[in-house]
Amino acid sequence: MTNERTLVVDVGGHHIKVLATGQRQPITLDSGPDLSALGMVRAVRRATNVWPYSRVSIGFPGPVVRNQPVAEPRNLGDGWIGFDFAAAFGCPVRVMNDAAMQALGSYAGGRMLFLGLGTGLGSALILDGVIQPLELAHLPYKKGRTYEEYVGDAGRKRSGKKKWRRHVADVVGRLKAALEVDEVVIGGGNVERLSSMPEGTRRGSNANAFLGGYRMWQPDK
Repeated sequence: MTNERTLVVDVGGHHIKVLATGQRQPITLDSGPDLSALGMVRAVRRATNVWPYSRVSIGFPGPVVRNQPVAEPRNLGDGWIGFDFAAAFGCPVRVMNDAAMQALGSYAGGRMLFLGLGTGLGSALILDGVIQPLELAHLPYKKGRTYEEYVGDAGRKRSGKKKWRRHVADVVGRLKAALEVDEVVIGGGNVERLSSMPEGTRRGSNANAFLGGYRMWQPDK
C-alpha cells in the first residue's frame, strides 16, 4: 500500500483547497452558495487532471456519518446528501467533517480540542487518539446568539477586531474548561487575525487539513 497516492480535498464556504501525495503546491478553487457536490467533483477533476492519485479524502463543512454528509452545508449549494463520491471520482473516497480532518492533522497526543475560525466555527475533539467531530457552533452563547454568531466571520465583521478577539478568548476558555482538554488548537483562516494566542492554545495551520486527509487512510493502531 506504500504506492498509494491520496488526493485531499478541503471544501470551505469560499474556497476548495486541493493537494495530492507528491505535490508541493496546493490548488485553490472558488466555492460558494451555488456549489453542488457534482460541481465540486467536476472542478477538482479538471484542476487535477495531471495529478496521479488512487484514493480521495474530502473534508466536508458539515456533519458526516459513516462516510456520508447527513445535512446540506449552510454555505454551499444542494446535492451533497446521498451523493456517490466514489463513483464520481472513480476511486475509493473517505469523507470527514472538515474541522475533524484539520484536527486529525494537528493532533500530537493527549486530549485536544480543535476550533476552526473561518466562515463559521468548526470543532472536533480527540481523546487519546479517538476523534469525535462536534457541532458546538450553534449552541447558545450570549443574547440569544450562538458561539458561531460571535466568533465566526459575520461576528468578526459586526463586532470589530478588538471585540471579536475578546469573544474568541472567552469562548476558548469556556470550552477548554467544559471539555477538560490538555490543549486547544485554533485553526481556520481567521486564526491569522489573532494578535496573540489565548492561554493554553497553540496555532494551527490550514496545511494540517492536508496532513489529516493523508492520516485518514492510516490503519488504526
